[in-house]
Amino acid sequence: MDRLGFSLVDYAVFAALFGVSVAIGLFQSLRKKTGPSSVDNFFTGGRGFSGVPVGLSLCASFMSAVQVLGVPSEAYLYGFKFLYMCLGQSLNSLITAVLFVPVFYRLKITSSSQYLGLRFGRGMQLLGSLQFIVATLLYTGIVIYAPAVIMNQVTGLNMWASLFSSGLICTFYTTVGGIKAVIWTDVFQIVVMLFGFIAVYVQGTVLAGGPARVLEIAYNGSRINFNDFGIDPQKRYSFWSFTVGGTMVWLSMYGANQAQVQRYISCRTERQAQLALLVNQVGLCLIVSSAATCGIVMFALYSSCDPLKAGKISAPDQYMPYMVLDIFRNHPGFPGLFLACAYSGTLSTVSTSINAMAAVTMEDVMKPWLITASQRKQLLLSKSLSLFYGLGCITMAALSSLLDWGVLQGSFTVMGVVNGPLLGAFVLGMLVPATNKPGVFSGVAVGFCLSLWLAIGSTIYPPTPQVMGILPTSDSHCLAINSTLNGTLALVPSPSIHEDYGQFGLQSIYSISYLYFGALSTSTVVLLSTDHGVPLNEYSLDYCRTHQERFYWSWFIVVEFGRREM
Repeated sequence: MDRLGFSLVDYAVFAALFGVSVAIGLFQSLRKKTGPSSVDNFFTGGRGFSGVPVGLSLCASFMSAVQVLGVPSEAYLYGFKFLYMCLGQSLNSLITAVLFVPVFYRLKITSSSQYLGLRFGRGMQLLGSLQFIVATLLYTGIVIYAPAVIMNQVTGLNMWASLFSSGLICTFYTTVGGIKAVIWTDVFQIVVMLFGFIAVYVQGTVLAGGPARVLEIAYNGSRINFNDFGIDPQKRYSFWSFTVGGTMVWLSMYGANQAQVQRYISCRTERQAQLALLVNQVGLCLIVSSAATCGIVMFALYSSCDPLKAGKISAPDQYMPYMVLDIFRNHPGFPGLFLACAYSGTLSTVSTSINAMAAVTMEDVMKPWLITASQRKQLLLSKSLSLFYGLGCITMAALSSLLDWGVLQGSFTVMGVVNGPLLGAFVLGMLVPATNKPGVFSGVAVGFCLSLWLAIGSTIYPPTPQVMGILPTSDSHCLAINSTLNGTLALVPSPSIHEDYGQFGLQSIYSISYLYFGALSTSTVVLLSTDHGVPLNEYSLDYCRTHQERFYWSWFIVVEFGRREM
């Protein structure tokens, strides 16, 4: 494998990122507070944020190193149609702002699972909290592990050093600074991510011969493919998989996931919370567009000599770091900027996850036993939980080596499997009167089993490149196939890319796009949990006010009462 290394300047730029992040955390911890320290301040910042920093934080929270490394590689292999992801994200932001924000903000909750408790009882609240913690630990483990192992394979950067340093630094500034440290470090880190992509795009375009040449090569290589409107669910990416499956995946993250809900309920007004979602959407489109454009530039540079086929890298996730080191080999500092870009995503996501898991544990699990505890003791416990979950994320990162997924597919699969059924419970609670506690419990259980079965099956029997729609690459002009570190000619292909499984029977079901996993589980929960035998007119407002299921907290009733109070 062709291994290109970092210079001292690159390591200095990388270290500066960590230094600034720690400084922000310490500043937020030591600055003079406007009021007494409390658990609410630690988790929501006193609900006094404006929409712009919260929106940038929302954007950074899920634009992790998984997306920084994964999106360019996916655009390289599947084309510019990846930009349809922005459409799915836009639909998600609109739905979240109109349907979900009014409920969570007006109820003044700290944990999103508190809504499930109001609607379906404490059992569903605890189940929602448990599912969120499990999903977040798995997702965060992938987020920490993926960039560490990819950078190690491409550059020789010590995997364990980068893994533990990023995990421990996130844990430190999140524990001492709370939500304010998380949000303001996110603002800094999203700026670093954007500048990193711009530097890669500009340099790559110059080396490829200019924008016109890049578009010409991409068009000839079938990478300008926005006309993909086929309805085949087995195709990994299409207009429909992004707009239907992608919208549902992002909605499970923004409409029901504690890590995101906790941010927009930290805004000082409901309007600011909705503004935060708008700012988030603009930021997501900029980052996704920049990342996908880098993938197209990458194809223009390597259209006649694919690094994977040439043996210079061993997995698709390594395309982006290899290109960065290649095009900036004579410009010390810029590879370090990209490394900072990738790890900015990691730091923002991990800090968000740690703070959110601590908030869920405090509000949903421990609060009934802390009624008589002082604010000081509760705050100390909150910080202890942040430390505990930070160490848990590092442990899960070490175990993530057992998963054989691409970084982007792995993260979206985890969210679809676990958050998809939870999204179904929120949809039922807010929009479907004809449902009850036994129904939603059974629906969530069936939806979770369905999505887990699909995820496991697609891992054991991965679809072929032809089924997924991978576009062709070439090694026709490669000078030579690189040898491995042992000096032997070898290029061991990934089974998920090169081995051919017959697509029939159950295997054809396992081959559906991973973007649909969450949509299928959410739909299953809604369909199975709705009591079709109960006429809707029985659920009148008077009935809902007194009924034990507390349907009073459903969306349209909350909005109606909110209007009367405003």
